[in-house]
Formats: sequence, C-alpha cells, structure tokens
Amino acid sequence: MFNSIDAGVCAVSNILYQPWFVPLILIFGGIYLTIRCKFLQVGMFKEACKVITEKPHEGGVSSFGALMVSTASRVGTGNIIGVSTAVILGGPGAIFWMWVTAFFGGASAFVESTLAQIFKKKDDDGTFKGGPAFYMRDALGQKWLGVIFSILIIFTYMVGYNMLASYNLQSTFAAFSFYKEGVTPAIIGVILAVLFAIIVLGGAKRLINVTEVLVPIMGIMYVIVSLIVLVINIPNLGHMFGMIFSSAFDFHAIFGGFTGSCIMWGVKRGLYSNEAGMGSAPNAAAKADVSHPAKQGLVQMLSVFIDTLLICTATAFMCLSTDVLPTDYIDGEGAAMAAPFVQDSLASVFGGFGPAFIAIAMCFFAFTTLIGNYSYCEGCYEFIIGREASKGELLVMRIIASILVFIGAIASAGLVWDIADMMQGLMVVTNVPSIIILGGIAFKCLDNYRDQMKQGINPVFKAKDIGIKVPTDHWN
Repeated sequence: MFNSIDAGVCAVSNILYQPWFVPLILIFGGIYLTIRCKFLQVGMFKEACKVITEKPHEGGVSSFGALMVSTASRVGTGNIIGVSTAVILGGPGAIFWMWVTAFFGGASAFVESTLAQIFKKKDDDGTFKGGPAFYMRDALGQKWLGVIFSILIIFTYMVGYNMLASYNLQSTFAAFSFYKEGVTPAIIGVILAVLFAIIVLGGAKRLINVTEVLVPIMGIMYVIVSLIVLVINIPNLGHMFGMIFSSAFDFHAIFGGFTGSCIMWGVKRGLYSNEAGMGSAPNAAAKADVSHPAKQGLVQMLSVFIDTLLICTATAFMCLSTDVLPTDYIDGEGAAMAAPFVQDSLASVFGGFGPAFIAIAMCFFAFTTLIGNYSYCEGCYEFIIGREASKGELLVMRIIASILVFIGAIASAGLVWDIADMMQGLMVVTNVPSIIILGGIAFKCLDNYRDQMKQGINPVFKAKDIGIKVPTDHWN
C-alpha cells in the first residue's frame, strides 16, 4: 500500500517541481515582492532586529513569542537532515541556491505576515488568530480558497512535516551500536509521541512558553559548535567556498537534469527549512500583539534569515569544511544517507562526540519542530468548520497528531520526504499568487510604517490610513 501511495505522491511532486511551476512561482514571486518592498531585507534589517523587543499588552503574545513559534517550525530537522540531503544529491551549489531562496523569500515572509496581521481576528479571550485563510476570505473574498489552504496546512504540518521530523530524529540514532532496525525506531517513536502529547494537551500557551525557551538555546549551541568546526578547518575554507560557487553555476549540470540539479535541491530544501511564501508562519505572526502590522512582517522576515542564513549555513559549512565527501553517502538506490554524512563530518573533528552531538541536537530540533508545526493546525481546523472547536474535537485531533508522530518514526524515508515535498509545493502555488494579488495592501502598510519612522515616532497603524475598506477586528 505504501508503495502505491508513494508512487502517486511522486507523480504529483514531479509536476510541481518542474522549473515552470513551484520554482518559478517561488523565486520570481520573491523577486517581484523584493522590488516592490524596495529591498527591505537590506534596508530594514536593523529595524527588524529592534522590533523584536516590543512588549505586548498584558496577556498578549509578544513579537518575540510569535517569532519563536514560527522559528520553532522553521528551525528543525530540515536544518540538519534537509541541508545534508541537498548537498549530497544536489551538490555543494545547492547551498548557494538556498541562500538565494532565503533572501528573496524574506520579502515573501514580510508580505504574508503583514497581511496576516492586518486581517487577524480577536478571540473571546482577547488573543488573536489569523493567517492566509483569513486574508484569502476577507481580502480576496474567496472563502473556499481559505478552506482549501487550511486543509493543506493540516496535511502538510500534522502529517507530512511531523512524520518527517520524527523519522529524521530516529535516523540519527542508526550511528550507534544499540540501534536495531525495526525496534529502535519504534521505541523512539513511542517516546517522542508521548512527550509530544503531553505538550499539546497543555494548549497553545504552553506551546509558546516551551518554544520561547528551547529555540534560542538550541540555535545558539548549534552555531557555536559549527564555528568551532570552521576554526579547526580554516585551511579548507577556500576550497569549500570554491566548491559551493563552482557547483552553483555549473549550468550544464543544472539544465541537463533540472529535477536533480543544485537549483532544485536548493529550492526544495530551502523551502522545507525556511517556509517563506508557504503561508505557514503567518498563522503564528497573526497572534502577535503589536502596534503596527509591518512590525511583525519584519520579525518574520528575520526568522527566515535566522533559519537559512544562520542555521542551515552552519550545517553546510560544518560538513563541507571537512574532508568527508558527500558523494560517498548515496546508497544503492540513489537516496541520500543524510544523517551519517553530518555525523561522520563532525566525527572527523570531534571523534565520538560528533555523532552524539548531532543526535542530541536532533532531539531538540525535532521536538520544537513538532510543537511549532502542530501550533498551526488547530486554528486551521476551526476555520474549516467555521466555529470554535469543542474540547472533544481538539482531544481527538491531538491524539491523531501524536499517533502520526509515532508512524513517522517507523515509516520509510522516501514516503515521508515525498509527502512533505508535495504538500509544501501545493501550499506555495496556493499562497504566493494570493499574496502577489494582495501585495498592494502590504506595500502601502510598509510605506506607512516608513513614513512614521521618518517622523521619529513609534509607528501605530490604522486601516483607514492606507484605504482599507474591509472591516478589521483590530485596526479600525
């Protein structure tokens, strides 16, 4: 049965990742939004770092809290396993195209998150909710599209991404002598599913509290280790950068087989890692209590950079600065042995500590990823049914999510990766055209923010100031 499912999923993915489909929409959409936003990734980077510290009203979610939820989803197993897969199958040049995707994706992240802030809704308890489904319904006037997008998010994150995070975690333990195929994955799956259930049964506030603590610790530790590896391997850095750029612009290899090229792997794994343009992070961005929507747009732009330009790059440099060859980690079926590649790279520097550190890092990465991913799903379910979910419905949903975490640990690598690739591609082709159509609202919002900055005042937003005629819950 799994083979039949995988065959169908691969057929859809092969269409989605043709150069004229997802890559065209994602990259050229990002370029267009970057130009219209006047390269805010550069010009407003300092401002993005500043607004993280803004305090919410009492009981509200801070910009930093919303950033950590979205970063928990972005910064995860894809930063280790996804990056190493891209390097093995696409070549070192895939990292360059990850950088390109992230840079232009910063504008996409700004626009989608700003729109989510503008069209967010206030719950009875005073907190906010929102996301692409809401701006598709309220700004585009297409509720049906919002429902489809909500379904895609649930399948992408609760099924595809969470199963993949669980699989990636257990795969890192294959390097140890105690690992027994068929037994160890099941044990890890049970432990992970139980821990996940404990957290999600505690509700959304606990999700935010957990991620606010774990994400910064996890990211800082990982970057420090990568810097140590780079210092030790300083003589290899020139060769490393030479490999990245020569591979990135090997156009004969690129266009000789696009679906297996460094561009495609850079786009696929860059998207899996930073999610810019997919429409996931806006669900977290909408929860933030800020004085101006553009503030949270800037914060989410920063999240893309934290993920790809910092954490993903750390993984790539750790591996490519060593003498371990990525081409040695392709198995007989042409699949990437991603976890062993990273672990052996660190083992070449730290000995037995290397594989152990990656396994520990993956535990943190996978757990926060599971939490961040699931945080998007309940709100989307309520949008689909058009009302607040009952306690019984949420309990069933949380139990199913926990079971899927277990299934992911014992599933095959090909199936979980293929499902994730397909679902993220479907989210892109639904969300990016929507934010391009609605982009004018975000551009006016950004201009309003810049105007108030020039006046030396703390920007405060009113919908009427940029001509929004659709009623909003918070900005009237």
